[in-house]
Amino acid sequence: MTNAAITPEVLHVPRNDAPGRPNLVGMSRERLTEAMIEAGATEKQAKMRAAQLWQWIYARGISDFDEMTNLGKPFRAALRERFEIRRPEVVTRQVSADGTRKYLLRISGGHEVEAVYIPEEDRGTLCISSQVGCTLTCPFCHTGTQKLVRNLTAAEIVGQVMVARDDLGEWPKPSERPQDVHEHGKRLLSNVVLMGMGEPLYNFDGVRDAMRIVMDGDGISLSRRRITLSTSGVVPSIAKAGEEIGCLLAISLHACTDELRDVLVPINRKWNLAALIQACRDYPRLSNAERITFEYVMLKDVNDSDEDARRLVQLIRGIPAKINLIPFNPWPGAPYECSDWDRIEAFAEIVNRAGYASPVRTPRGRDILAACGQLKSATERARKTKAEIMAETGASL
Repeated sequence: MTNAAITPEVLHVPRNDAPGRPNLVGMSRERLTEAMIEAGATEKQAKMRAAQLWQWIYARGISDFDEMTNLGKPFRAALRERFEIRRPEVVTRQVSADGTRKYLLRISGGHEVEAVYIPEEDRGTLCISSQVGCTLTCPFCHTGTQKLVRNLTAAEIVGQVMVARDDLGEWPKPSERPQDVHEHGKRLLSNVVLMGMGEPLYNFDGVRDAMRIVMDGDGISLSRRRITLSTSGVVPSIAKAGEEIGCLLAISLHACTDELRDVLVPINRKWNLAALIQACRDYPRLSNAERITFEYVMLKDVNDSDEDARRLVQLIRGIPAKINLIPFNPWPGAPYECSDWDRIEAFAEIVNRAGYASPVRTPRGRDILAACGQLKSATERARKTKAEIMAETGASL
């Protein structure tokens, strides 16, 4: 893996798009058991073989069948002939001055997505993508300037976690037990946020299946409370996410009136604030211990007044919540500016006085366009102009 900058020469390396053998990464336990039967295991053996493979792939990060020493050589040969263990291909790896790492990853079909690892004192968070591109066209988000190409598979979603663990050297050594590496205090990658490219709830099955693998105690073994799914407001799927995934929920709110949110988060035209807030109140497991995070990007002279802060407090009143205030991260052609720092502090003070934690998210990785709202696979689509972005969302310049 190289620490290369994104250049046309790097991005246009030859692509191998030929269909390959089925990828064991991303398979459910049930499907993996079926695959073992296909490889020659008896029905009685298949469940045990699947459990062994699960440990090798997800607890130890092994991608070479020859290293799976508790499987017989003939069976390993049969696996190698029929299947592969494949991660997304790392096209570029960039490291910010603050230690943030951004990966440009190539997936099936030659498409590319981005994932970002953010190291902090008490945790290491990986921001992963769920789609190539996005349908939402939020005008403050760089990803929103890229058309949706397709959903990611479960393998491509969990594969982002595996790539980051490869890069961090976080798989256990042969002499170590996986549970020793998986203790939270020792983890370099301790949290996952579905806040990268795409709307996770528009790829519900792929996200659910991938997160079940990430949370499985015999593999990567991340607690559901260390996974946060961020949605712009796909209301019918919010309760379903709580029931079938069970992770923490974040809402990309950004405005407290339907009039403004229709512009900033156009999905609001389909499911308005009243419907969204009711879905939040009904979210399974909601409690003071498992609060909803409301994300609010600070846009100068757009949504950052004292009155906006008071509307925000009123809107979410009674919901166990915290508010992440996100200084707008600029990108080429962006139609907005970041709020002044004293304005952000004044806004936060109003929210704090109302009893809500309102941390201001420290921008990370801005120098490599890895900060919140900056992700975009540049090879998929040329950048839109400011006028085009605003015209699509019905905003005025």
